[in-house]
Amino acid sequence: MASTTRAASAALLAAAALFTSAGAAAAASPSPSAPASEDGAPTEAGTGFRTATVLKQGQKATADASTGDYLYWQFPAGAGQQPQVKATVNLPEAATRHGSAVWQLDVYDGLRRRQACASGEPTKRASEQDATVTLTCTLRTVRPWSERWANDPLPGAYYIRLTLTDAPDQDHGLPVKAEVEATAKDAGGARAEGGEVTPLHAAAVKEPEDGWNGSWWSDRWAWTVGGAVLGALAAIGGYVLTRHPRRPAQQ
Repeated sequence: MASTTRAASAALLAAAALFTSAGAAAAASPSPSAPASEDGAPTEAGTGFRTATVLKQGQKATADASTGDYLYWQFPAGAGQQPQVKATVNLPEAATRHGSAVWQLDVYDGLRRRQACASGEPTKRASEQDATVTLTCTLRTVRPWSERWANDPLPGAYYIRLTLTDAPDQDHGLPVKAEVEATAKDAGGARAEGGEVTPLHAAAVKEPEDGWNGSWWSDRWAWTVGGAVLGALAAIGGYVLTRHPRRPAQQ
């Protein structure tokens, strides 16, 4: 009886340790990157896909440009991550502008397929008096693989394009300054899937910390193993409760 009780206690402690570590892993988030002045964030943008400036996750890149220019950056994203892009444009002096302007933020995958924003405000109109305009785009979670016909976000390089889509002709060419940041939230094991694919045109960007196809860890592992441990505990408990005590042998 004592050995059975010890076994049940050991299994219970193992289950508690398992779920504690699972919670810690799920709650972990990437460490914040160093300030731009320390991490060498780029201060220029490319003018097309082929010249897109490489940007690390968490960096804040800046670029001086003219109103109407197309500005391009690229950054990496791996399976299980949900990329988020934010762009802020410091507009020309209000006295030099002749009306409102519409700015647009687009994100493309390594095959140059435009990816829809799951949330955010990728297009915004700035009034003639606004000093800045901020655009945001959060993509769907990057998948480790996909059907050929699908337009799912896949591991690899992602391109950011920032540009003006509508403004008075007289305002084209006025100086602006753009600031862009690309981050990625870990979607966790609930989004984990089997399979993997070769990163899309990712030679120029650095592989994410957890690899292109994500970390092997997911909370699905925790729940699977934890369920097995709890099942074993239930079986041991049932055995202890239903076991008939032995009667002492008669002399």
